[in-house]
Amino acid sequence: MVTTVEYVRYRIAPDDQQAFEKAYAKASDALATAPECIDYELSHCQEEPDRYVLRIRWTSVEDHLQGFREGEHFPAFFAAIRPYVTAIEEMRHYLTTDVVGSGGADPSGQADARPVTDAKHAPDAPGTPTIHAWMGGDTALDRLTEVFYGHVREDPVLAPVFAGMDDEHPRHVARWLAEVFGGPSAYTADRGGHPHMASRHLGRGITEQQRRRWTDLLQDSADEVGLPADPEFRAVFLYYIEWGTRMAVLYSGGNPPPVDAADVPRWKWGQTPPWQPS
Repeated sequence: MVTTVEYVRYRIAPDDQQAFEKAYAKASDALATAPECIDYELSHCQEEPDRYVLRIRWTSVEDHLQGFREGEHFPAFFAAIRPYVTAIEEMRHYLTTDVVGSGGADPSGQADARPVTDAKHAPDAPGTPTIHAWMGGDTALDRLTEVFYGHVREDPVLAPVFAGMDDEHPRHVARWLAEVFGGPSAYTADRGGHPHMASRHLGRGITEQQRRRWTDLLQDSADEVGLPADPEFRAVFLYYIEWGTRMAVLYSGGNPPPVDAADVPRWKWGQTPPWQPS
């Protein structure tokens, strides 16, 4: 997957810097939901404190200039940063190269000096797209859960489990999966994070047959809506689905773990939450 990196360099007076950062914090909501945006980062220069650099990874130049700028998310983004447009010193697109890797300070302990030909395969390298971005962001997850739970309602094994499901349930699950795979922390902010998700399974007595049917139907739905089919994505996607559904069975059983025992798990390309003894 060839991506493009946009660098926007600003010179911001000291008295305006707090407002400038708040403006971009607000504008980032639009970036976080735009399917054309892979990730973004605003950096503040230490040697010259009046300088800032905004880095945005786009799926392509065309997706940025035609998709994002002509789409539904741009007006809110531009409204937030409009006062600082005149402070821009450079705004250009760059193509990534094959020179990418992790350093000795990599917290995952997986530093690797070998060259890689796809940034997706460098688990924690700077600029690596999150799994959430790779699959298409919130838009793709909303499509996935809408189709999936449509099938659930008609499935003889799963329909009884979700008999009381409200219309917002697919969207809530989409926000949970987005947070798990490196997207915005909307589920934690709006729904209460892991404790809320765990509590929703207490006492439900989910069976192994229901768990397996859930995972199979979700994979079929991923094919149906066209989620990426590359082996790396599907492997890590299924890894979490297997782990998550097995945890759901534990929480739904007669001796569940404490619901506040963990934060929302975060899945990365080459690193999953470590096993911890109970």
